[in-house]
Amino acid sequence: MKTKDELPACPVATAVSLIGGKWKLLILRNLKERPWRFNELMRSLDGISQKVLTDSLRQMIDDGLAYRQDYLEIPPKVEYGLTDLGKEMLPIIDALADFGNYYKSTLKQ
Repeated sequence: MKTKDELPACPVATAVSLIGGKWKLLILRNLKERPWRFNELMRSLDGISQKVLTDSLRQMIDDGLAYRQDYLEIPPKVEYGLTDLGKEMLPIIDALADFGNYYKSTLKQ
């Protein structure tokens, strides 16, 4: 995790630094439902590369938003899920979804 000195002074900028970019929001959206395996996440996020997904998950883990659970089985089983801190971001995801639905409803067919 970053220290307070490494984060922007603005709280909005701090939140954006944690979930900035297209993919982290979509990863959070999926992890909201349940823990996911890496390949499941990759298949559900059309257009994401393996490298970008790996990097995004590592950043989210480093920031304390997600966890990686290694079950130490053969074949290997690893799942990714939201930490309690990550779950605190769910109202933001829900608000974005509500606005997206509202915006779509204002558009003409």
